[in-house]
Amino acid sequence: MGKLNAVLLIFTGGTISMAEDPATGALRPIDFQRLQEYMPEIRSTGVRVDCYPFDPFIDSSDVHPPFWCKLAQTIYDNYDNYDGFVVLHGTDTMSFSASALSFMLDNLSKPVIFTGSQLPVGMMRSDAKENLLTAIEIAAAEYNGKPRVPEVCVFFEDTLFRGNRTTKKNTEHFSAFASYNYPPLAKAGVHIKFFPSSIHYPEDDKPLKLHTMVDQNVAILKLFPGITEHTVNSILNIPNLRAVVLETFGSGNAPRRIWFYKALKSATERGIIIVNKTQCSSGAVEMGRYETSLNLLNAGVISGYDITTEAIVTKLMYLLGEYGDNVDKVKELLNTNICGEMTIE
Repeated sequence: MGKLNAVLLIFTGGTISMAEDPATGALRPIDFQRLQEYMPEIRSTGVRVDCYPFDPFIDSSDVHPPFWCKLAQTIYDNYDNYDGFVVLHGTDTMSFSASALSFMLDNLSKPVIFTGSQLPVGMMRSDAKENLLTAIEIAAAEYNGKPRVPEVCVFFEDTLFRGNRTTKKNTEHFSAFASYNYPPLAKAGVHIKFFPSSIHYPEDDKPLKLHTMVDQNVAILKLFPGITEHTVNSILNIPNLRAVVLETFGSGNAPRRIWFYKALKSATERGIIIVNKTQCSSGAVEMGRYETSLNLLNAGVISGYDITTEAIVTKLMYLLGEYGDNVDKVKELLNTNICGEMTIE
């Protein structure tokens, strides 16, 4: 790099932000100074790294839309002062947060790299060091004077993923995340190999636009053999409900029972948006391929294509917050690939 690039390291919490207390052995949050003591290599990256700690830290299980708004606002407020951003985040809801920010940070042209660890930074075999150092390097990386990866991403173990394509797949292995329906953006070995054909590059230099209007009135209805009419109706009649992610079988199939069709049809006629999302990790919804999905089409259900649950939940919250009662506009954008979150053929 020709100049000393600057990266803002945003501490939000999670396992990577913890270390054992020497006196008690209990895990407790650490500050940036203590992190540098564990990882003196940060000073040798050739990158200026500044730190912005959230106060208090948040466990990833407590993550909710106001947190996303605060995080997006922090990046927006510091956008002109840094070449890239690294977000230290707990792994359990990292894919939700990365997906949310991909929608909230419109016209993004700089890297926002989420990372974390499966073991606390102070532990002997912790994966925190490699994850963080590589994330910093990626956030600062340039090619021909432009950022290598101007996207919201997740970096874990040795792979860089598009954030809104990721799902946490494992609670024990260091390779905790997967992107089942989209290829990696980079692989880290002796060198970091980027895959430009998979990376989204903005076509023009539009200013960053921040969206923090979010509507949380979204539910997930996961089908299973034996699901009852009462269960379905209970979810579809939640007060103030705006949208439902319908997690279906296979390529988007559901029971052909007449009560089920009527319940869905009644909901869509009341203005509730229902999106068909397959329960399978890999593959896409193909509405109408089988007779068992024709009823969903007829009931007004929308295809979710190959989107992840994390991305469709956050996309719905973003669209409903942004466009309010304009249901037709929300439906139109649900069938639009906004920032690489799904494949429409």
